[in-house]
Amino acid sequence: MIRSVVRGVGTALPRRIMKNAEFETLVDTTDEWIVQRTGIEQRYIAADDETTASLGEAAARAALDHAGLTPDDIDIIVLATSTPNNTFPATAVEIQQRLGMHHGFAFDLQAVCSGFVFAVTTADAHLRAGLGKRALVIGSETFSRILDWTDRTTSVLFGDGAGAVILEIEENQGTPADRGIIACSLRSDGSHRDKLYVDGGPSTTGTVGVLRMEGREVFKHAVGMITDVVEDVFAQSGITADDLDWFVPHQANKRIIDASARKLGIAEEKVVITVNLHGNTSAASVPLALGTAVKDGRIKQGDLVLLEAMGGGFTWGAILLRW
Repeated sequence: MIRSVVRGVGTALPRRIMKNAEFETLVDTTDEWIVQRTGIEQRYIAADDETTASLGEAAARAALDHAGLTPDDIDIIVLATSTPNNTFPATAVEIQQRLGMHHGFAFDLQAVCSGFVFAVTTADAHLRAGLGKRALVIGSETFSRILDWTDRTTSVLFGDGAGAVILEIEENQGTPADRGIIACSLRSDGSHRDKLYVDGGPSTTGTVGVLRMEGREVFKHAVGMITDVVEDVFAQSGITADDLDWFVPHQANKRIIDASARKLGIAEEKVVITVNLHGNTSAASVPLALGTAVKDGRIKQGDLVLLEAMGGGFTWGAILLRW
């Protein structure tokens, strides 16, 4: 069987750290309220010279270094983002140019906070179809550019950053013990689009717009949708929550993460949490958490890892892989 194996992982964050206390001068909120409701203590905010492309490039280079590879070794770039540098061309091709690549192909994928999970699944399908040997998958966002900084219900939640992985095709026996992506599950339901969206766009208002969210509605649906796709990958693979080494969820809200883990029967000590450090970085959320856990030594080769995310649309998805 052919599987996509993770060869390297990298992350990148803006220079500026914004603590919760700064919001006390902007909106009617407190550090205590933000931590209690979300688990977020700080987030990173991009400066004018830091963009989705520059952060994505930095994460990509870190992943290449970790894998011991160069841009010449990459055949495909898939960038998950909701905050591209331009309406077109794809920000992925700008990252391709920044890396000095003149071969292969690159494109953006938009599934909001589920973007990285969708992008890894898409890259895996391209690799198994024979369209390349290695893929660079990036989640990069500058959500601070699309926030209404007077809205205390959304502005405190989001941050900027990027994470990347390199997938390489390998032949193995196809058992759960083999390295690589074992199972994937993706879903969407457009009937929920008005619960989390940006109120602008080229075809409607001709403006970028700002993020709007019905927080209670998102929370209400999140745990059930997450459980749906996770149970699907368990059913596909014959693996259970007890078999997992690590659960790396989308870092939107610690209460959602905790509730999802409890419902799935995943032990607290197996859950990777970085929402306190990064806030919600949308498509960058899962690879940032993944990169953090690899860098600090928690995730090791051979570990069974579950990735999960849910985002606007609604979109949601899960990936089960052997590191």
